Amino acid sequence: MIIKIHQFIQQILVSQRDLNGEFDIIGEDLSYIVLEKKEKLESRCYKKSCRLTVNEYKTIVEGDITDLVYDTDKDLIKELAVDMLIRNYKPKVIVDYERIAYVEEITNVRITFDMKISASYELDKFLDGDYLSFYVLPSGVNVLEVKFDDILPSYIRNIVESFNFKQTSFSKYYYCRKIMDCYIRR
Repeated sequence: MIIKIHQFIQQILVSQRDLNGEFDIIGEDLSYIVLEKKEKLESRCYKKSCRLTVNEYKTIVEGDITDLVYDTDKDLIKELAVDMLIRNYKPKVIVDYERIAYVEEITNVRITFDMKISASYELDKFLDGDYLSFYVLPSGVNVLEVKFDDILPSYIRNIVESFNFKQTSFSKYYYCRKIMDCYIRR
């Protein structure tokens, strides 16, 4: 059974070599803000996440996080706050995109189509959604990602291979930073 999930995702990413922290708003509901940390070990990706209140989110983005280290009982928020204090990490860019996701539950295959990927530096307007953004890819160009744990079922592999897709790595964060750097230099 494949389950279809449609999401509208906005993200602010805090990224350095050893940390990829994301604040996700899934849908347009501010009651569901998630802080997510992704770590890669070889080809595996591991995630930790926790829900954030609007106040916790604002405190982190504004950078006034010293008290948050002591006031929260959420380990991931503490970890991010300490990294922000010690390593001077700061939110950098809004990565905005629409996603259609399919999940095959038996083998845990995840197929996602990311569309309308855009970037903005107007971090203070993230919660309002009223920020100026710039598209990263040409109109109609989307990102297909197929993730699986151990085995990609042959029927899914055959479908993917039947199209003339170009396999490549693609970092939404990297391309969003790159496009914003181009606009800022002008």
